[in-house]
Amino acid sequence: MKKTFEMNFHGKKLVVEVGEIAKQADGACLIRLDDTVVLSTACASKEAKDGDFFPLTVGYEEKQYAVGKIPGSFLRREGRASEHATLTARLIDRPIRPMFADGFRNEVQIVNTVLSVDQNATPEMSAMFGSSLALGISDIPFDGPIAGVYVGRVDGKFIINPSVEEKEKSDMFVAVAGTKQAINMVEAGAAEVSEEEMLDALMFGHEAIKELCAFEEKIIEEVGKPKREVSLYQVDEEIKKDIYDRSYDRLIKAISIFDKLERQNAIDDIENEIIESYENKKYEDEKTHKLTMTMVKDTLETIVANEVRRLITEDKVRPDGRKVDEIRPLDAQVDLLPRVHGSAMFTRGQTQVISSCTLGALTDEQIIDNLTEEDKKRFMHHYNFPPFSVGEVGRMGSPGRREIGHGALGERALSYVIPSEEVFPYTIRVVSEVVESNGSSSQASICASCMALMAAGVPIKDMVSGIAMGLITSGPLDGNHPYTILTDIQGLEDHFGDMDFKVAGTKNGITALQMDIKIKGVTKEILREALAQAHEARAKIREVMAKAIDKPRDDVSKWAPKMDTMQIEVDKIREVIGTGGKVINDIIAKCDDVKIDIDDDGKVVIYHYDRASINKAKKMIEDIVREAKVGEIFDGEVTRVEDYGCFVRLFGDTEGLCHVSRLGWGYIENASDVVKVGDHLRVRVTEIDERGKVKVSHREFETKPDNYVERPEKSERKPFKRNSHK
Repeated sequence: MKKTFEMNFHGKKLVVEVGEIAKQADGACLIRLDDTVVLSTACASKEAKDGDFFPLTVGYEEKQYAVGKIPGSFLRREGRASEHATLTARLIDRPIRPMFADGFRNEVQIVNTVLSVDQNATPEMSAMFGSSLALGISDIPFDGPIAGVYVGRVDGKFIINPSVEEKEKSDMFVAVAGTKQAINMVEAGAAEVSEEEMLDALMFGHEAIKELCAFEEKIIEEVGKPKREVSLYQVDEEIKKDIYDRSYDRLIKAISIFDKLERQNAIDDIENEIIESYENKKYEDEKTHKLTMTMVKDTLETIVANEVRRLITEDKVRPDGRKVDEIRPLDAQVDLLPRVHGSAMFTRGQTQVISSCTLGALTDEQIIDNLTEEDKKRFMHHYNFPPFSVGEVGRMGSPGRREIGHGALGERALSYVIPSEEVFPYTIRVVSEVVESNGSSSQASICASCMALMAAGVPIKDMVSGIAMGLITSGPLDGNHPYTILTDIQGLEDHFGDMDFKVAGTKNGITALQMDIKIKGVTKEILREALAQAHEARAKIREVMAKAIDKPRDDVSKWAPKMDTMQIEVDKIREVIGTGGKVINDIIAKCDDVKIDIDDDGKVVIYHYDRASINKAKKMIEDIVREAKVGEIFDGEVTRVEDYGCFVRLFGDTEGLCHVSRLGWGYIENASDVVKVGDHLRVRVTEIDERGKVKVSHREFETKPDNYVERPEKSERKPFKRNSHK
């Protein structure tokens, strides 16, 4: 039976429909936010899956019909998820995942199908709301609800879920999610805002989240199903005791080794010894064997995790011996790669990234085919994480969700300092190659990419640096249990920690922020402390970067295309292009294959590796669109000679007629008596008639005789009259 629930949410009508659509799913709801419609469903497997992780999958399915489009693919069907869909699915996954019980191993699949899109009513946050509600009303055990909102700021005023117009005016765009009690996910971009301003935006968003969670609770109370009984995965106590007795002391000693590879090898040797001893035992069946081996590996990891967390929270000792606010050794270099347009390498401890910047014409922009209003993009930041960077053998190929997410984070952080198209009319692509990783590679990629941009001569507004902060708790965040905030977390601290909090920005403020946590929420005080600690770290990193390159280069690389711009009248565009592109193709051919972009507003951008070719093409275009003016002087070439005068090429295809009376001060019977084709003649424009015909004069550039008497033009002479006789 269909039930409908409704509320006004910050000026938009939010309607939830339950019980009519997708009734065979464990939980389903139709979410309407104004004219945006999203169907959210949740299903879980009946039995727990083997393995040491929670198998949760979140989908965000973009249907092109939702915005009245036919897919641009060859088959005219939706294909692989767009980057926007992938990033949105990650956005929803991150706040939902911590809300399942430890040991829950049933496979859960959440599918959000976007059916209709109102660009001013966010389908992304509607899908997050729907995902939580579908789980909440289902029989799947879920410790929610959660919800999320976008926060913008226009003229100093915070706005929940800003419209398209408001987003364009906003100096920050923050995605924040959480429960009624606390925030548990942040994804933000900002135009260099302060830490306190960012914190205010998060708290403002959390107040709106509380409203949505209360609305969900009301719906769940009325239509929610009783939660099913599930068996949570737990390690057998006998196995746990045996492993602790045999390996605890040795693992504690191995954890104290500072070098990552040496420490990991020592830990691996101990763990492999224990694992091998259990592998050699006899088991009733394969299922028992698999379950036992999972318990063995989990117990070994728990020993390591608990000791790392104890050392940090109680002894304030990190795995590599650093202080809690200490950054690993830093190094920055530029110009590693001689033929790329700009390159840099940034190293932080055992994390190392090489970034390369490539400049192209505006026509090289990325074409966007998703449900947003964005249809093209001139700045791209891509991130690659090959398996060799962590000393492993693994899959190579198209980027996964993590690589897409890290690339987007770097793109957001740098986008706020990228020059406008008017200032720098290039398409810009930066690629970060992680060549070594021990945590915080996404922030290292931001540092390396910023330097690569400067090395390529991109006039960015300011230098951007990034740092990853961590959190280790010893119990609930209730004021009775100590916690530690870590600066520059490494892999072990990220893996066993409770928070990954990435902050990037310039000396003036934050440009990007991302927070993921494994606990159910963090307090305002923890966020403030982490932001302050990150501020100090980012400043230290910028000092190191500035020693390698402190400002953008004055010009682009000799291997990069040079460019020049000009503006022509809109009604002249047709003349420059010519019939079937004949004129512009002729210019391109005569100027060593220059690349020419012409906008509908008359803006012309010319690209080439050689400045001389650009200047030549620009001169040819100027000649086409130029109009002669009375009084202008030209050194022209005679192209045709007639009895009554000669035609002189002034510029491009524009010619002027020099009448015989204007070729000299004396009487000239025939123009061919004084000029011939190919002669160069200095002339001045004297007249432009209503048809655009140009008349010129040469005699002003010759010495005028003292006894010269002006001979009237034919039109001024009196008619000759004969005497008549009758």
